[in-house]
Amino acid sequence: MRIVIDARWIFPQLSGIGVYTRELLRHLLMLDTVNEYVFLFDNAEVLNRTVKEAGIGGSANAKTVLLPYGVFSPLGQVLLPARLKSLKADIYHSTNYMIPFGAFLGRPRGRIKCVATVHDVIPLLFPAHAPRSRKSRVFPLYRRLMIEVGRRADAIITDSRASRRDVLECLRIPAARAASVHAVYCGVAERFRPAARSAPAGGATGTVKLLYVGRSDPYKNMAGLIRILARVRAAAGAEVTLTVAGSRDPRYPEASDLASELGVEDAVRWTGYLSDEDLCKLYREADVLVHPSRYEGFGLQVVEAMASGLPVVCSNAGALPEVAGDAAIRHDPDDEDGFVESILRVLGDAELGRKMSEEGIRQASQFTWNGTAGQTLRIYESMCD
Repeated sequence: MRIVIDARWIFPQLSGIGVYTRELLRHLLMLDTVNEYVFLFDNAEVLNRTVKEAGIGGSANAKTVLLPYGVFSPLGQVLLPARLKSLKADIYHSTNYMIPFGAFLGRPRGRIKCVATVHDVIPLLFPAHAPRSRKSRVFPLYRRLMIEVGRRADAIITDSRASRRDVLECLRIPAARAASVHAVYCGVAERFRPAARSAPAGGATGTVKLLYVGRSDPYKNMAGLIRILARVRAAAGAEVTLTVAGSRDPRYPEASDLASELGVEDAVRWTGYLSDEDLCKLYREADVLVHPSRYEGFGLQVVEAMASGLPVVCSNAGALPEVAGDAAIRHDPDDEDGFVESILRVLGDAELGRKMSEEGIRQASQFTWNGTAGQTLRIYESMCD
């Protein structure tokens, strides 16, 4: 088979989808020396970086193609279908929801098969998830596009059983085609490993380091996180800080404004974009990952934290119960009392922190990129039997 994977979802600043795409490329090439792979890029710098990071250059069965248009470009919708034919693709895989729709009209024999990874359908579940985002501004078009992805893709991959249920419902996949939607867990990179940990900082002179990793969209419940921080600071009897691993989003200043209103703005630090190495360092230095999100299709930051030996207090929304299991303490996203109580318990009980660290490492060990790639490869192979 010749499998064309759309790597244009790897942007200069890596997001979770970029990490997923990069690790999928890397591990498919580690597993599969039989099939041919073509990886599509639209940025020469990202292409060169990914070739180095994913080891593409040393693989005889892989090549890269640099396209002059991005994943959202109307030009790509016009030109990419013919390009896929010229590449003699058997399978086209977009590692996020956008596909070249004109390439997948009807189902004639011998046509290119389409795989789309739909990580979640948050905008369809929560129309107010990010009210100032592009998706919200063109919501009717986005909804129509997603339904068309459901109609035209031969297989859809999503990140969890919870996300699969939502994809089946929101993309209106009929029961006869439900088997074409596959739950394939993401992995966690081997770089996320625990460092030697001291007891949690809860004494009068210690500094408690809370950590949040992710964006600031409203569904992430950043306002709730700031209120939780303020209450933990008031009750902990120690200096408490919150590091937000990510950039401030000027569209959503509510969390920053609330931090000022509650008098905790000096305790909150936004890091901006982080390299893999810097993110690993944050996980190892923090005392608790706090993640009160209202929905996650997977929750990569939760698994990375657990793999790093960091205790996790998170919500029970979306895929987090199946991903975090009993290794994390989970609460309803709006149960701020529960979050505060659990964070204080972890900080004040070294034995509990040690137990959560050990259980988290075991839970995270179930999620490997090698497993993600292996399941994805089996989906490819089943489509061309």
